[in-house]
Amino acid sequence: MPSVCFYFQVHQPYRLRQYRFFDIGVDNDYEDVEKNRSTMRKVAEKCYLPMNALLLELIERHQGHFRLSFSMTGSFIDQCVEYAPEVLESFKALAKTGCVEFLDETDNHSLAAIFNEDEFRAQVGAHRTRMEELFGQKPRAFRNTELVYSNSIARMAEDMGYDVILAEGVDNVLDWRTPDFVYHPEGCGNIRLMLKNYKLSDDIAFRFSDHSWEGYPLMAETFAQWLHNVKGNGDVINLFMDYETFGEHQWADTGIFDFMRALPGKVLEDPEFDFLTVSEAADRYPARGWIDVPYYTSWADAERDLSAWISNDMQKDAFRALYECQILASQIDDPELREDWQRLQCSDHFYYMCSKSAGDGDVHKYFSPYKTPADAYVNFMNVLADFRLRLLAKAGQ
Repeated sequence: MPSVCFYFQVHQPYRLRQYRFFDIGVDNDYEDVEKNRSTMRKVAEKCYLPMNALLLELIERHQGHFRLSFSMTGSFIDQCVEYAPEVLESFKALAKTGCVEFLDETDNHSLAAIFNEDEFRAQVGAHRTRMEELFGQKPRAFRNTELVYSNSIARMAEDMGYDVILAEGVDNVLDWRTPDFVYHPEGCGNIRLMLKNYKLSDDIAFRFSDHSWEGYPLMAETFAQWLHNVKGNGDVINLFMDYETFGEHQWADTGIFDFMRALPGKVLEDPEFDFLTVSEAADRYPARGWIDVPYYTSWADAERDLSAWISNDMQKDAFRALYECQILASQIDDPELREDWQRLQCSDHFYYMCSKSAGDGDVHKYFSPYKTPADAYVNFMNVLADFRLRLLAKAGQ
């Protein structure tokens, strides 16, 4: 019986205000409060509230046979509390259905897994606590920031007690294999690896409203048939994407909500198909082999590596300067400094500094609040310079 596994990533970063050189040592108010508030309110109305209502409708209509998984960042949760508490309540309503699984990740959407294992483990632990307190679930599945993955990250996740980890189904990793099976990570014991089917996922997330795409307009019947075609060559079809796909990246007038409203019923017309959460799929299906990923992969850009965040000298310098603060930051017991330290690690700050051109560059520009990558770099480094002064002052140096 092939299964469909929907996983949605929910994230909103804290955006920095314009922070000038002459603010260093004078003003430690780093964030653009109005921009953060207005963005959260906009996306809440366009995406989170209508899509959560639709998912609740689908779960009830299909009597629990429609199931799915979420992972949400700490910065998203904090902004819900500040600017859109009704959004958090709507996620709690989904959790109460018993048909929604919440995954763990780094609490601050950071790349700490690459730079500092202690910091990484602390952030994941903080996120686990949030999930238990908010939704009454102790996550069994782990999703690293931006699906950044390697053998070493899988080993850390297994050591922290997770049963399953997610990654991108990168072509040169899979070689002749398909992402539509459960695997074991190389060098691990029992933890399972589930890989995104990026072709089918991106048909929804990126190509849905593209008039030049040969599959346009994409109808639920057509997509369900593409899923049904996997039968006999896969156990589970992993459809992983940003939650903001619905209503924000793909606007309501594209028909994206109507598509999702119809899709579960069309999939379930084949009695051999069902929907599972991430952990349910990992429990049901045996691992079909071992996947060796000695280098870092991700779900970002055409390269599906770390180049979205660490490809130019600005990004490398910013990461170096940031993690030079780690020892001091970890030793100081100051809630305000600790909060700033966590938020400055958010991977979005470095994503904005990416200087790629062509298609990937256009995507980076779409998400960036800055005019140029250089502007993002200068602004971040000014903020970091002030943050470092505060750390040193607190440490008495």
